[in-house]
Amino acid sequence: QVHLVESGGGSVQAGGSLRISCAVSLPTGSYYHMGWFRQAPGKAREGVASIDADGSASYADSVKGRFTASKDNAKSTLYLQMNSLKPEDTAMYYCAADSGTWAPWEVLAGSPDFHYWGQGTQVTVSS
Repeated sequence: QVHLVESGGGSVQAGGSLRISCAVSLPTGSYYHMGWFRQAPGKAREGVASIDADGSASYADSVKGRFTASKDNAKSTLYLQMNSLKPEDTAMYYCAADSGTWAPWEVLAGSPDFHYWGQGTQVTVSS
């Protein structure tokens, strides 16, 4: 089975940094496309980062240059390092995975039909 568990959210000051994690359980030898998403109150879900099986990442324009997604295969963990945080980054952040073939633009559109989702972790940025 595939399991995703996010952690590391919290409250930070504008300009600060935060790293959130997604513990991933995947079948041995499997290939999954991963993604980080976020949803703010009253807003549609948006894609933050699209990560292929090799760890290559594509980012939404709103976070490009500030956020970095990475994978630690030894720890079976996906990370999202968030720097220079802004109040506009406040949202519930989700990790998701899917075994299908996805282009980064499809993931970054924010609403791909991924099969597996984590429970989310709240990130709040104060001014």
